Amino acid sequence: MTGAPVVPDVSALLRGDFHVHSTFSDDAVSTLAENIAAAKAAGLARLRLNDHVRASTTWVPEFVAAVAAEPVPAGLTVVTGVETKLLDVSGAVDIPADLVVGRGGVDAIVIGDHQFPGTDGPWSPQATRDRIAAGLSADDALDLLVTASIRAMERTPHAQLAHWFSILPKVGLDEAELGADRLAAWAQAAAATGTVVEVNEKWECPGADAIVALHRAGARIVASTDSHIATDVGRYDRVTALLTEAAGKIATEDEDEQ
Repeated sequence: MTGAPVVPDVSALLRGDFHVHSTFSDDAVSTLAENIAAAKAAGLARLRLNDHVRASTTWVPEFVAAVAAEPVPAGLTVVTGVETKLLDVSGAVDIPADLVVGRGGVDAIVIGDHQFPGTDGPWSPQATRDRIAAGLSADDALDLLVTASIRAMERTPHAQLAHWFSILPKVGLDEAELGADRLAAWAQAAAATGTVVEVNEKWECPGADAIVALHRAGARIVASTDSHIATDVGRYDRVTALLTEAAGKIATEDEDEQ
């Protein structure tokens, strides 16, 4: 007999929110200061302030300076990120050419699967559905997504995956179709590259099987709300359920193996 199963510490994970938008994003309503205050009120220990960019974005230095100027309450660690989209199967992402990541810049590039990573650029959900209807098999589509995901992690230092696999239901596919082999390859790439993977409240993903694969691979998992208003910061329901389900699966599997 070995010791007790090692499972994710759900309560510790819920003390972080690694995806919080401010008015630097054009679809959010709360300021940096309001988000920081909300994180403190929610009892969080870690917060990632994270706003949308594309190749044409010019305000990142202003964002970094604004975050640095905000007072941070004792007991709270604040880090930064910029959220961009995965572009294609090569793993390219839509970021400014002069983006500084690390010392003097943002702490992470947060990659979102906002569109499907096609062979010739990002495909909209409808364009992807049309290709599937025209003969692109579900397996081939899923292989494209996982290949693009792995390549993006390999070519993007300091990466975090945002709401990963949220694109699948939009194109008529299901995360359950990924299967153990694809999830294992994806999770192992996250661990090998040091990529952070968030479990996202807004989009309720990735699912428990993906979380289990990440945990088995030794990848770093964090919780996020994807909040666009301060009242949502650190407020979890779906994430709690997903992490708890995953922890239960891990504990059961480990007990069965003993």
